[in-house]
Amino acid sequence: MNLLGWLRKTKPGLDPAQQRRVEQLPKPRELGDGSLRDQRWVVVDLETSGLNLNRDQVLSIGAVVIEDGAVDFSQLFERTLQRAEAKISPSVLIHGLGPSAIAAGSDPAEALMDFMEFVGDSPLLAFHAPFDQHMLCRALKDSLGYRLNHPFLDVADIAPLLCPDANIREAGLDDWITHFKLQVGERHHASADALATAELMLILFSRARQQQIDSPHALQQRLGQWKRRKQAPSF
Repeated sequence: MNLLGWLRKTKPGLDPAQQRRVEQLPKPRELGDGSLRDQRWVVVDLETSGLNLNRDQVLSIGAVVIEDGAVDFSQLFERTLQRAEAKISPSVLIHGLGPSAIAAGSDPAEALMDFMEFVGDSPLLAFHAPFDQHMLCRALKDSLGYRLNHPFLDVADIAPLLCPDANIREAGLDDWITHFKLQVGERHHASADALATAELMLILFSRARQQQIDSPHALQQRLGQWKRRKQAPSF
């Protein structure tokens, strides 16, 4: 098989209506200089079949919206994706997505289009974002032929940047929940973890404003500077 034929064969099999939906997805906006409060943020969490970035699959997507300085409970997203070929890993003991739930899930292409329409042109936030970003990018490319270009900030980096006195730099989400004494109910489901991350992020936005970080662009810049200092070799 020649390369051109292979590419044609592996292109996602979208029908014309689905292709139009993909083409009409809003273009992402760069983070601007408006206030943090005025920015609509989408906080996302994924449950996956495992932790292998190249083999495992997205099983469910949960997301909540922060807007006007609060979690907007009228804007919630949750989908389980149908994955007939997914191998059930020990992670099912954590997220609880067994074979029956996955078999009854939504068509992956439809679920992912619904999610990107929910996101719109907003930036994304996640705890340990590089993993979620990579897995989401791969799922979107495989199912929709879509390239994700939205700003994607890591709450696991924002927290120690803004709270250096906490001295829990390599902490997980549970550590920060405990540190701020957040009352969080259910955990280890995509939507519940997205909500817990959003509640943490509301505290961090308040800390950012106290430190004269007033805009999404300023937060992104300060985060980049902090990460470069962290990665710089020490002598």
